[in-house]
Amino acid sequence: MPGDREKSGRQESGTRPRDGLDRRLAELSDRIAGLEPHRAADLYKSGACLVDIREPHELEEGTPAGSTHLPRGSLELEIQSHLPETDQPVILMCASGQRSLLAAEALQQLGYQRVYNLVGGFRAWKGAGLPIEYPRVDGDRFRTRYARHLAMPEVGEAGQKTLLASSVLIVGAGGLGSPAAFYLAAAGVGRIGLVDGDRVERSNLQRQILHTDAAVGHPKTASAAERIHALNPDVRLDTYPVRLDATNAESIVGDSYDIVLDGSDNFPTRYLLNDVCIRLGLPLVYGAVFRFQGQVGVFHAGDGSRPCYRCLFPRPPSGRDAPSCAEAGVLGLMPGIVGCFQAAEAVKYLLDLGQSLQGRLLSIDVLSASTRTARLDRDPECAWCSGSPPDGYPDYQAFCREA
Repeated sequence: MPGDREKSGRQESGTRPRDGLDRRLAELSDRIAGLEPHRAADLYKSGACLVDIREPHELEEGTPAGSTHLPRGSLELEIQSHLPETDQPVILMCASGQRSLLAAEALQQLGYQRVYNLVGGFRAWKGAGLPIEYPRVDGDRFRTRYARHLAMPEVGEAGQKTLLASSVLIVGAGGLGSPAAFYLAAAGVGRIGLVDGDRVERSNLQRQILHTDAAVGHPKTASAAERIHALNPDVRLDTYPVRLDATNAESIVGDSYDIVLDGSDNFPTRYLLNDVCIRLGLPLVYGAVFRFQGQVGVFHAGDGSRPCYRCLFPRPPSGRDAPSCAEAGVLGLMPGIVGCFQAAEAVKYLLDLGQSLQGRLLSIDVLSASTRTARLDRDPECAWCSGSPPDGYPDYQAFCREA
């Protein structure tokens, strides 16, 4: 019947554009080089131009740190002002990797010779835990989110803007790093770095509140990034899904951070962090937990007058004297208490408020509901904080095994 033919024709015409687009995208995928996120990041670091072609409203989800934003509609008109040399590598990115394929073809037609497509788009970049930055808050949104800080004379608008311009590196996204990262993000610290090479295990969830049961098996940095961005999308989060060691510590710790928080759970990393922070002149906020007890301190050594972590522990305690949490257990809320104290010390330092724990050690015991603060003196025999630390770094694993 004519009506049936007409209906059939409408159905066919409604499906053909999608079929044609799929064929076109498949053809372009064969012809235009695609890069997985980490390969794209490596090429970007080596000088390629990374162009985000998404629409302005899409950038609220974040964008690769330092990338160039040219919406798809103005790409061909504006690309030359950003990329005048047609032989410079350019990586195009959209939300999922489809629009950028079509845009890549357009740039090739303009004469650009080394055009790449980011496979999976921004979603894949973000899922890989690569650096992302977010639009700064301002106006009503700024005043609403940080209203309780703005009401405090000690913080106010100037202090809040200081926090937004500040950066904190947290080593360890576990028991101590979880509350510290949450509260620093909520406070509006503009850039937070997270270093952790582990994956989420179900046994972590009793105390590591950054992670959920659904994240078991996933990298801790990816799980943490998702939770922190959900809390405050204005925070730039840099993730380092690696284990900190002597080969990468200086490049990570020295990546323009203002202060470092030690959320690690092992002595080799603690000694390494102490030594790197001394060499780079950065303050280090120390924290540790054991069953029902915790410790917090701040070390900012290097001028020959202030103590460092090695002054507190010249040699690591033996495994018998300081068993791990897995061996001795820990009350789940204990890392929350200590991690919050660490975050408070970081905020105090960034805003130059109150009396720091520099040169002091705070001990907390929840069973007796008591705290004690002890003064720490510099060890005159400590070579690291004497003002002229040794060259290179020792073998920390061997150093701690000897204890």
